[in-house]
Amino acid sequence: MRAFVLALPLALGGCMTVAKTAVEVATLPVKAVAKGVDLATTSQSEADEQRGRAMREAEEAYGRELRRWERACAAASRDGQPCPPKPEFQPPG
Repeated sequence: MRAFVLALPLALGGCMTVAKTAVEVATLPVKAVAKGVDLATTSQSEADEQRGRAMREAEEAYGRELRRWERACAAASRDGQPCPPKPEFQPPG
C-alpha cells in the first residue's frame, strides 16, 4: 500500500500537465480579449495625464499670445494708438 501511495504522484504527473495545458488553452481567449480592451480604453491616470498635458499646452499658448499682445500694446502706445483687445485664456476641450 505504501508503494502505491509513493508511486501515485509519479503516475498523475502527466495528468497534471494535461490539465494545466487545458486551463491555459481555455483562458487564452479571455486573456486576449482583456488585452484588447486594455489597449482600446484609456485608464483614469492616462486621461489625467492627457488632460494635464493639454492644459499646460493651452497655458503656454496663452502666455505666447499675452507676450505678443504686450509688445503690440507697447508699440501702439508709442504711436498714440489704443491697445488691441487683450487675449482671453481658452481652456482646452
